[in-house]
Amino acid sequence: MIVLDTNLLLYAYDSNAKEHAKAQAWLQGVLSGSDPVGIPWPSLIGFLRILTHPAVTGGRFSMEQASAIVDEWLELPHVRLLSPSEGHWATLRRVLLESDSRGNITSDAVLAAVTIEHGGVIYTNDRDFARFPGLRWVNPLATG
Repeated sequence: MIVLDTNLLLYAYDSNAKEHAKAQAWLQGVLSGSDPVGIPWPSLIGFLRILTHPAVTGGRFSMEQASAIVDEWLELPHVRLLSPSEGHWATLRRVLLESDSRGNITSDAVLAAVTIEHGGVIYTNDRDFARFPGLRWVNPLATG
């Protein structure tokens, strides 16, 4: 399963981002494919929070527009929201301790734990994910 990090979602929709063209092409390919795609709740909330923040995107996206984008993703048969599993705390605790996470990295640890729980591979432009033992991750913007 392809698990999406917030940064790739944002780059694909923020035309001011230097990574925009590459991220947009990559995400369109993933969404038009048939491989299972998972969007963790933290990635979804981060996308909505940042895409609609006037100081970040200059107010170019309303919540109605951003929500419509999410609706389009979730209408696709191979895309689903990923929630933490019943054993999430045990997985998250292990990930936090094994990676010596603290501060802001804690949010990445949550995404790592959810990805591990669902047997996925997180796709991100954030090299901090390399710190999590047992997590499979790919930076699709660094290839090709």
